Amino acid sequence: MPVTARRLVENSVAKVNEEVAVGEDLAFQRAWWRFERIVWAFFVIIIVLDLGGAFGRGPMAQAQVTSANHSLSVHYERIERAGTPSILSVKMDAGAIRDGQATLFVSDSLVSGLGARRIIPEPASTRIGDGGLSYTFPITEPPFSVRFELEPPGAGRFPVEIAAGPGAAAVTAVVWVVP
Repeated sequence: MPVTARRLVENSVAKVNEEVAVGEDLAFQRAWWRFERIVWAFFVIIIVLDLGGAFGRGPMAQAQVTSANHSLSVHYERIERAGTPSILSVKMDAGAIRDGQATLFVSDSLVSGLGARRIIPEPASTRIGDGGLSYTFPITEPPFSVRFELEPPGAGRFPVEIAAGPGAAAVTAVVWVVP
């Protein structure tokens, strides 16, 4: 048998401290680090907006509109979630009460678009017409509050007009419903 010389296999990968040295592309690494910082900043902004209520249920989502003569005040969530219960509150002062009764007009979008489920207290009478519903409530003493329990069925923009009786100046509350 012929004797063959054995050659050692040479490793072409450079080693540092007896470990494999991995190549690096510092320009690419810096670009990647910048991209990561941008993504983290984006996530932080989304989390802060969410905690603030930009996507519903927070301080940024709460709103209030008041009539010019301050006889009617509406407190609502300007950003709501579809299928999630919420409350729209209406407060009427003495200027909105006549003959021991208060009449409250709400546009159709409150019932159909925002899914009004219940009215507290229950009105003595309800009249349909003029693009909405007029509720009449017996009043013992002002101020008087009415709560509408809502559960929006779908997403969209819903402007709601509310007035303290026929012919009274209406206030408009715009509610955004997100999925």
